[in-house]
Amino acid sequence: MFALWYYLRYQDYPTRQIAIEITLLKINDLALMIYVTNYLLIPRLLYKKRYAVSVIAFILMIFASSVAKVYFMAQIMNQPELFSLAGNLKTRLYENVISDFFLVTTGASFKFIFDYLKMQQRLAEVAKEKAETELSFLKSQINPHFLFNSLNAVYFLINKENLQARNALHKFSDMLRYQLYEVKGTKIPIEKELSYLRDYVDLQKLRKDENYSVEFNCAPEVKDFSIGGIGLNNVKRRLELLYPEKHELLINNKEDSYKVDLTLKIDQ
Repeated sequence: MFALWYYLRYQDYPTRQIAIEITLLKINDLALMIYVTNYLLIPRLLYKKRYAVSVIAFILMIFASSVAKVYFMAQIMNQPELFSLAGNLKTRLYENVISDFFLVTTGASFKFIFDYLKMQQRLAEVAKEKAETELSFLKSQINPHFLFNSLNAVYFLINKENLQARNALHKFSDMLRYQLYEVKGTKIPIEKELSYLRDYVDLQKLRKDENYSVEFNCAPEVKDFSIGGIGLNNVKRRLELLYPEKHELLINNKEDSYKVDLTLKIDQ
């Protein structure tokens, strides 16, 4: 861009050095405005439906940038009259305001095109991922009625005095029912997921291994909202698809501990 601009306009300036400095000024000014528009104004204002603020900010940016550019051009060329309101104001307005407006708008249009294509690709990936997940779920289903009937049969074979074994089998049955029947939608209530985790932790405690301890702690305010479905094998991929730039997954796997911190930014 610099080379093309310099080649087309260098003859308009008294020396090549001044032509180089003016071209650098214009290129850097244009690049800065496009960067601010594409990475600040569009994602932080326009995409958040703050249309009036984004338009006003865009116009003010073009005007302020043009004024600053003309000022520095007057300094480089040692022509202070360029910064005055007298003279060929219409030509300067066209070259420094109107042209910048269309150039920056063109840069923003590429941003819109790329974001649209990226969104379409993400939607297609989510649809494909959902179909594959449902297919895997169907393939993993063994006859659930037979399975639960068998569990009930085993439950009644256990001596009534052995409450620990009965309770463990009951928890396992609830966990299995939750995975087979309730985890079907894209979102599930956090209360059901917490209940599943409590049952899982309780079953782990039955091992009574002195080499480790298992605790489950949950703040009381964790309630009344939904999260995405479970699935450990593809959890990272699903997070990328369902919560792009709205999640943080940290896994710390040490010899004597395993810790996962997952933060989700939930849209209200």
